[in-house]
Amino acid sequence: MARFIFITGGVVSSLGKGLTSAALGALLQGRGYSVRLRKLDPYLNVDPGTMSPFEHGEVFVTDDGAETDLDLGHYERFTGVAARATDSVSSGRIYSNVLEKERRGDYLGKTIQVIPHVTNEIKDFIHIGEDEVDFMLCEIGGTVGDIEGLPFFEAIRQFAQEQPRGQCVFVHLTLLPWLAASGELKTKPTQHSVKELRSIGLTPDVLVCRSEHPIPDKERDKIALFCNVRPEAVIPAYDLKSIYEAPLAYHNVGLDRAVLDALGIADAPEPDMQRWIDVEDRIHNPEGEVRVAIVGKYTRLEDAYKSIAEALTHGGMANRVKVKVDWVDAEIFERDDPAPHLERFHAILVPGGFGERGTEGKIRAARFAREKGIPYLGICLGMQMAVIEAARNLAGLPDAGSEEFDHEAGRKRFTPVVYHLKEWVKGNATVSRRPDDDKGGTMRLGAYTAVLKPGSKAAGIYGTTEIEERHRHRYEVDTKYRAALEEQGLIFSGMSPDGRLPEIVEWKDHPWFIGVQFHPELKSKPFDPHPLFADFIRAAKEMSRLV
Repeated sequence: MARFIFITGGVVSSLGKGLTSAALGALLQGRGYSVRLRKLDPYLNVDPGTMSPFEHGEVFVTDDGAETDLDLGHYERFTGVAARATDSVSSGRIYSNVLEKERRGDYLGKTIQVIPHVTNEIKDFIHIGEDEVDFMLCEIGGTVGDIEGLPFFEAIRQFAQEQPRGQCVFVHLTLLPWLAASGELKTKPTQHSVKELRSIGLTPDVLVCRSEHPIPDKERDKIALFCNVRPEAVIPAYDLKSIYEAPLAYHNVGLDRAVLDALGIADAPEPDMQRWIDVEDRIHNPEGEVRVAIVGKYTRLEDAYKSIAEALTHGGMANRVKVKVDWVDAEIFERDDPAPHLERFHAILVPGGFGERGTEGKIRAARFAREKGIPYLGICLGMQMAVIEAARNLAGLPDAGSEEFDHEAGRKRFTPVVYHLKEWVKGNATVSRRPDDDKGGTMRLGAYTAVLKPGSKAAGIYGTTEIEERHRHRYEVDTKYRAALEEQGLIFSGMSPDGRLPEIVEWKDHPWFIGVQFHPELKSKPFDPHPLFADFIRAAKEMSRLV
């Protein structure tokens, strides 16, 4: 039976609960334990799939097709454990499940209430897969005191009461603000946060205190006294130059030891930290620098492309170079020549997105990369825009466009090189979708197999001719234009097993130009960089030597 670690947050949001959870999971792994991490989010959306990237950041997709919070990306990147649909749940999903059961009559006519029906549903979710691992780490989204989170806090209170003694531990993350005027750290917000937590029946065993300044021993003792925790369980969490320093930093201040002590585990082996020592060495001792432009449409919020930014960092680690990323708004190129903006970069990446805004700019960025011989990686929409660019400028299809935005914009004359996918095969089943279906969860989601063309650049990078990658999209490149495009040198080097859906395209005579329909960034890790990103940065490194 798993032991459970519940991670909560107080004072303010965005303190880093997800990173703390991921780093703690990595430390427990280093000690030889198996772990699984999951996120319980209080928002009423069923999942973040229909939320704007400006609202919620990126949507992380699992192999089994769940659209989840970006913290699951941190969990995977730090532990290497592939997340599942059962590792993420929201208030919306919980309430939806409860109401579905009520409609079916599962509650035998009883009045449905938050306690016990909603809290029982949350507890049932927490129990899933408990026999598979040694530790289950559950992060509660939001901040203690949020009205939306109360059912989750109540559920984990009940859950801990129902488990044998020593099976559950509570880690609470807070902030110690620094007042420059008085030159001191203030502990009162942390005291009030713990007081709020205790008022709903939860007592933290470990306090993780975010601070921009060193925490004096007298302040740690004060926090321990007023918050009723042991002094050694007051863990400082300082700002780091890289998130990948977190496992070593937390180990050095005793987070993993404090958690194990709270669980009564005294015989745990010391952790093997060599993986993270190597990661930290690659981050802090680069042998060069490359500049990469991300030409996107959600550049005002970097979390919208969180996994891409991290995968580029991983590619830099693989090549021992620092990757300097600049975020370029694709809309700029709809009025300006791309050259003055892009000619100083060693590589260009065009990520995914939805809707028409910025697409013409992405098309112009793809053309610039093709004509100037600059390494280009197009992901999802970035691949589609590269295909449309080739169709318009080389394959004799000047009206080439996409049903996603040309049809919606009311254009009567356009050639749908990219069309709305209405039917596809997943496993042994056929999936059907209509353009007017509900938006949530109706895309081609999760892991799909692709077959690579022998001898292609893609096959050489992967070192195999069959791969599996994660998808999140509704629109596909139409293979009816394949012959015309390949005649111009745009090779369809990866296809679905049935040969109907293009997965990878690449320019035959270009130093490095690849577009992929899937999202390779979702599977990249600091200790296991994705091969596409590793080779993309290798090509950027080669370009940096030429300019």
